[in-house]
Formats: sequence, C-alpha cells, structure tokens
Amino acid sequence: MRTSHLLLRIYGEKTDEQWSLINLEFSLAAQADTLEEARRMLESQIKEYVHDALVGEDREYARELLTERRAPAKYWFKYWLGLARCRWLGHAGDREQAFTEPLPLVPA
Repeated sequence: MRTSHLLLRIYGEKTDEQWSLINLEFSLAAQADTLEEARRMLESQIKEYVHDALVGEDREYARELLTERRAPAKYWFKYWLGLARCRWLGHAGDREQAFTEPLPLVPA
C-alpha cells in the first residue's frame, strides 16, 4: 500500500437474495442483487462522500466526517469475526464477506 491510499473496512451480508455492504469507517451502506453490484454502488458512495468532505460543500466538517462517523459496534464485531473465519477456515461463508479495500487518494 502506498501512502496515498486510505484503507477502508467493508462488511457484507446476504439476506434473502440481496447483498448489503457497510463501510465501517464512514457508516455508508449499499444493497444490491449481486456482491459486485453492491461493491460498485458502495465504492461510488465512498468516493463522493470523501470528495464532499475534502473539497466539496462539507469541507468545514471534514475532520468529523472522516474520523468520527463510525458504523455501530455490532458491524465491527461481524467484520472481525468474518475476517477471522476467512483466515482460519479459508472462507467466511456464502452469506457474509469481510474485506479491506484501498481507496486511492490524489494529492491536491
């Protein structure tokens, strides 16, 4: 990882026929029929959120938006449990995912 990347933790669950993903650092969520579609939707939300916080209309609140808006503890617990399952068992299961995504940041 380069220093121009921000690592974001994502937890996902499949309920019925929908995937729900939540970004733990910013408490953003997306829901879609497929995991890939939900990932694309969440990635778009995250990029817009970070842009608005750094250079958009919300930049006066950037510190709070980027450091103090976390997902509820139950999702952090599910994330760490899913990540442990992946590492110890080789998979988290067909109905949950835990992963870390780098968000490339372009210096202004």
